[in-house]
Amino acid sequence: MASPFDLLVLGAGSGGLAAAKRAAFYGAKVAIVEGDRVGGTCVIRGCVPKKLLVYGSGFRHSLSDAASYGWDVGPARCDASVLLANVAAEVDRLDQLHRDLLAKAGVTLIRGWGRFVGAHTVEVTSGAAGAVEAELEGAEPHGSSQQLVGERILIAVGGRPKRPAIPGAELGWVSDDLFLQRQLPSTVVIVGAGFIACEFACILNGLGVAVTQLVRGDHLLRGFDRELSAAVQEAMQAEGIEIRFAHSPAAISGEPGALTLTTQSGEQLDCGAVILATGRRPFLAGLDLEAAGVAIEGHRIPVNPDQVTNVPHIYAVGDVTDRINLTPVAVDEGRAFADTVYGNKPRRVNHQLVASAVFSDPELASVGLSEEEAIERYGEEAIRIHRARFRPLAQALPKRGPRVLLKLVVETSSDKVLGCHMVGDHAAEIIQMAAIAIGMGATKADFDRTMALHPTVAEEFVTMPD
Repeated sequence: MASPFDLLVLGAGSGGLAAAKRAAFYGAKVAIVEGDRVGGTCVIRGCVPKKLLVYGSGFRHSLSDAASYGWDVGPARCDASVLLANVAAEVDRLDQLHRDLLAKAGVTLIRGWGRFVGAHTVEVTSGAAGAVEAELEGAEPHGSSQQLVGERILIAVGGRPKRPAIPGAELGWVSDDLFLQRQLPSTVVIVGAGFIACEFACILNGLGVAVTQLVRGDHLLRGFDRELSAAVQEAMQAEGIEIRFAHSPAAISGEPGALTLTTQSGEQLDCGAVILATGRRPFLAGLDLEAAGVAIEGHRIPVNPDQVTNVPHIYAVGDVTDRINLTPVAVDEGRAFADTVYGNKPRRVNHQLVASAVFSDPELASVGLSEEEAIERYGEEAIRIHRARFRPLAQALPKRGPRVLLKLVVETSSDKVLGCHMVGDHAAEIIQMAAIAIGMGATKADFDRTMALHPTVAEEFVTMPD
């Protein structure tokens, strides 16, 4: 058996990579275990390839608007197979880049799937099927294996999409599957109302796919400001996406490429593919956490503010803890762990103020409290709302597209800005900078004192009347 590592990291996603490289920078002997490509959900099957598809689908609007600016581009069509192949190639490049960065940082990459066989010991199985795949398939792990010992162990294995418990669910795609396709069907049914469902609905619609979206409740994007989610919904429907509220799937039948989704009301929808965007869950399968004595709470690993599980030398970061499942949060958690344990720079992650974005069409971004959250916390009489809604200058000549929406939620007594929200092009880029001001406790007067950059959309945040 090899000599013990100071740190064993399970999972080479955003949180695990950040923790491993920073711990190695501080001089720790680090190994990271990964049975898939390196980069995790964000790089391989999430944020990065999704955003590339967003860019690709967005050219439909750019090309159609060109004529109003004097450009004759002629008829245009998208060959989705080229876009999908180019995105896959970029993912491959990033996988290799992250491998190289690990090597440069002095982190040992162990290929395979890890499972606990003791409080300090992890068995890594490589080959045709590791421990994780074997458990999912109901078989025994096979392939070559080795045992690694770590003084400390960090669990950063992330999450996986979950399928609804309906007949034929295995015929549907989850979000991961879209990035494996080489062609797109002509019709798709998307099940879900969250950001993944809405983003894919807009991407596929932009690439020429007819999209029907089934929503169990009565509105999209639960957890976001209702006025913003309504603005996104209005724009999606205007672009031809059919959204059916109070609809849930009961079964999927047929064959790949020719499916029928039956709703709980008995309606049958024929389509080329069904995308099940029905949530994600921490990926605990195959870890054998009980062998190390690590406690589970529901489907997640609970940790304290220093990322420590109930076992003092075992830590967890990222989606496996199911707190705020965003890449930058996982990265900061991983770095905070390394700073605290190996860098003699103890710090904790602030989970109270985290900006978020939905890369739908139009884009939505928020930081701080929504109107509903502010009312619940302070009372309706204690807050005031400032908003601006208008057609942006970029659409003055094409004369199309939804109006942008900018919104400030302000506490009346202190004038403090509690929330800053936007729906429109480049919303995430704008809210990223607004998040600095909100984090510093800016007031509406601070916004008002800021000189506007004209003509821009963002200037409306500093020119809204009282």
